Amino acid sequence: MTEQKPLQDAGIQLSETDPIRRFFVRPVFLSLTIGIPFCIFKLIFGLMAIRENSPGIPFVPVLGWLIVTWAIADLLMNTGRSLLDLLHRQAWFEYCTIAQLGQVVGKPTVFLAIDTLISFSIICAMLWTGWITQLNPVESFLWYAATTMNLISLSLVSLYNEIQRADR
Repeated sequence: MTEQKPLQDAGIQLSETDPIRRFFVRPVFLSLTIGIPFCIFKLIFGLMAIRENSPGIPFVPVLGWLIVTWAIADLLMNTGRSLLDLLHRQAWFEYCTIAQLGQVVGKPTVFLAIDTLISFSIICAMLWTGWITQLNPVESFLWYAATTMNLISLSLVSLYNEIQRADR
């Protein structure tokens, strides 16, 4: 099966007869429920940093532009992974720029976990800085949609895994 090898390369062992589990680890599912929501969090965080105009902290808008650039690159990578998956083609690149750097040293999943930690830290920073209250209606909608997609998919995968464990 063509999709089996990339999943095994990522350290994921699948049962050929479990279509639900295979769906949960497909690049299109992972990108739509984790990668793209993380890109939205990064993008909105970067936009908020660009808008920050605190005297004495001139580097925050510059950092914002770097984060926006990073978010767009990751968004393109996740979209590319999804499209290639839908076309039943193997991607030659990772889900995000940090994981791509990890590919250079042979540890893309470790670097992907680092990206996840950074993304969750961005969510926390948005909450603790109060920037979450300053989102415009479009940004709020995107933030809520990304949060909903991310949390509901995590819950579905956890529920499925627990049902599988209970049936053993």
